[in-house]
Amino acid sequence: MEALSAWLEKHLLPIAAKIGAQKHLVALRDAFIGTMPATMAGSVAVMINAIIRDLPPQFFSGYVGGDIPIIKEIISINGYIWNGTLAIAGLIFAFSWGYNLSRAYGVNDLAGGIVSLAASIAGITFSFSGNLATSVPAKMVETINAESATTGWSATSQGITATGWGWIPLNNLDSNFFFTAMVIGFVATMIFCKLMLRDMTIKLPDSVPPAVSKAFAAIIPATVALYSVAVFYWAFAKLIPNMTFLEWIQETIAKPLLGFSQGFGAVVVVTIAIQLFWFFGIHGMNVLAPVLEGVFGVAQLKNLNLFQEGGVELVKAEGYKWVRGSFDAYSMFGGSGGTIVLIVVILIFSKRADYRAVANLSLGPGIFNINEPVMFGLPIVLNPILFIPFMLAPVVSVSIGYFATMLDLVNPVSQSIVWVTPPFLLSFLATGADWRAPIVTLVCVLASFAIWAPFVIAANKMDPNLGESENQEQ
Repeated sequence: MEALSAWLEKHLLPIAAKIGAQKHLVALRDAFIGTMPATMAGSVAVMINAIIRDLPPQFFSGYVGGDIPIIKEIISINGYIWNGTLAIAGLIFAFSWGYNLSRAYGVNDLAGGIVSLAASIAGITFSFSGNLATSVPAKMVETINAESATTGWSATSQGITATGWGWIPLNNLDSNFFFTAMVIGFVATMIFCKLMLRDMTIKLPDSVPPAVSKAFAAIIPATVALYSVAVFYWAFAKLIPNMTFLEWIQETIAKPLLGFSQGFGAVVVVTIAIQLFWFFGIHGMNVLAPVLEGVFGVAQLKNLNLFQEGGVELVKAEGYKWVRGSFDAYSMFGGSGGTIVLIVVILIFSKRADYRAVANLSLGPGIFNINEPVMFGLPIVLNPILFIPFMLAPVVSVSIGYFATMLDLVNPVSQSIVWVTPPFLLSFLATGADWRAPIVTLVCVLASFAIWAPFVIAANKMDPNLGESENQEQ
C-alpha cells in the first residue's frame, strides 16, 4: 500500500497540481460557478412547481394545480423566474465565461464578458420558417397573401408557409448554447485579451475618468475580436449554408459528447478521477468541473427545461438519464467519497481516540455534505489504509445509482438542488420528489458501509495505545 501511495504521489500528484492550476480550466470552472445565482434561482422555481403542480397528482386523483387560484399564480410567477434564468442559461454562461477568462489574464473583465456574449450570439439565426400542411379556406388564403409583404407569410389551399425575422428560439439560448459559447467565446475573448496585453488600445489623457478610459481602451481589441468571429461565421455560412455554427456544434460535438457521458464507463472514470485528486488533497470536484459542469451539467439543464415543459414523463422520453446531480444523489452523500458513511462507521466500530474525536467534530458538517474536517482531520488525504475504500465505495454506490436510473427503477435527476441539502432529502427532491430515490440512496449507503467497515476495524490495530487511552477515558 505504501508503495502504491508513493507511486501515485510521484506520478499523479504533479499532473493533478498542474491541472488544478491551469488558468483556462480554472476560468471555465469559475464561469460555471458564476452562473449559479441564476441557475439555482431557476432551479428553485422549477422545484416549487414540481411540488405544487406535478407531485400532488401522484397521490390525489383529479388534482390540477393550474385550476387552483393561488397555486395557479405561484406557477405563473415561477414561470417568469424560469424565463430569466434556465431558459437563457447559455446566454448567462457566455458572459460569465468571457468575464472569468479576461480576469485570469488581468485585463478588463467586464469588456471581456461583453465580447464573449456578443461573439457567441452573433451566429444565432434570428429568422424562422415553417410549413403547415393543412387544408386552408380560400378566403384565408387571400387574407394571408394580401399581408405577406408585412408578415412574410404565404398560403395556398394545401398549406401555409410562415417566415419571419427577429425571433430567437429559446433552444438557442439555453443549455444548448453552452458548447457554442465555450468555443466562440473562448476564441473571441482570447483575441481580446492578447490585444489588450499588447497594449493595442486607445489611450486617453489622465484627466479622463477611469471608467471612460477603460471603456475606450477596450474598443480596438473588442472590435478586432468581434470582426474575427464575424468573418468566421461568414465563411462557415458559405461552406455550410443550411446550418448555423450552433447547430453544427450540437450535431458534431455536443450530442456525441453528451451521449458518451451516459455510458457506464464514463461515469466510473469521472468518479475515480474525482477520488484520486481528493486523495492527494486537491479538490476533485473543482478540478473536474469542466467535465462535470460542461457535460453532465449541460445534460442536467436540459432535464430541467424538459421538466418545466412536460414534467417527469417528458424527461424520461427526451432527457438524459445520468446528469450532474446524479453524482450528488447517489455517491456524494456527506461529500466526495460518501464520507458521512465513514463517520458513522467510525462512531460504531473505531476504538481509536483520534478517529472518534474527528468523527464527532465532522458529523455535523457531514450531514450537510461538508467533508473537509474529516478529509484533512482524520486524515483521508494520503492515508494508505483508507485509500482503497475511499476509491471503491463511490464507484460501487455510483454504479447502484446508475443502473437503478437506467433500468427506470427511479426517475432521472431533473432538479438542481443546492449541494448542502442533506442526503436522502437531496435525492428525493432532485428526482422530482420520487419516493424511490431515497431508497436507492439508502442501498448505496449500506453498500458503502460494508466497504468502509473492514478498513476502519483494521485501523484499530495500527495504534493500540490510542484504543486503550480511549477505553480508559470511557
